[in-house]
Amino acid sequence: MGPLVTNGIISENLNLFLAFIIGIGFGFVLEHSGFSSSRKLAGIFYGYDTVVLKVFFTGAITCMLGLLFFSLFGWIDLSLVYINPTYLTSAIVGGIIMGAGFIIGGYCPGTSICGASIGKLDGLIFVGGLFIGVLIFGLGYKLWEGLYMAKFLGSPKISSALGLSDGIFALLLILAALAMFWVAEWAEKKFPREEY
Repeated sequence: MGPLVTNGIISENLNLFLAFIIGIGFGFVLEHSGFSSSRKLAGIFYGYDTVVLKVFFTGAITCMLGLLFFSLFGWIDLSLVYINPTYLTSAIVGGIIMGAGFIIGGYCPGTSICGASIGKLDGLIFVGGLFIGVLIFGLGYKLWEGLYMAKFLGSPKISSALGLSDGIFALLLILAALAMFWVAEWAEKKFPREEY
């Protein structure tokens, strides 16, 4: 929603309020989709339940196509959309840490809050671990600032890095998603589902 604030269409306060409402709706959908279950989330790593992969990949593709069409219709200026800067080393290290936590605990940060909000003990423990990790990172920042800031790549887009137009990249990503969905369906048939 950044371009709406930047262009003066809505105020910063309205932006925060809308983010709050959207966040509640997102949490509601997550919980009703079963994403507050660590077993369902961990199922992606064992092959017996690939709903998480399908839902999040579908969400990403929907968002990507929405932005592309909004840009095409002149409803949004993509140059005003913030892209997180890329620090390659910290992205890799952070990905390994988060991936290990996801496999061990069965939650990602958002779904752990979803689980904790309905009183699941494992979700509460995971959220506690998140706060401890944030505290350790913040207090020890000077120790790993060099690692955190290493290999700055700016704010690249994959399509630009590959020399592709946004539309061609979107088409290739959709084809990759369809292939991934097919593999996910195969995995669910290949590996027995656990009852939970």
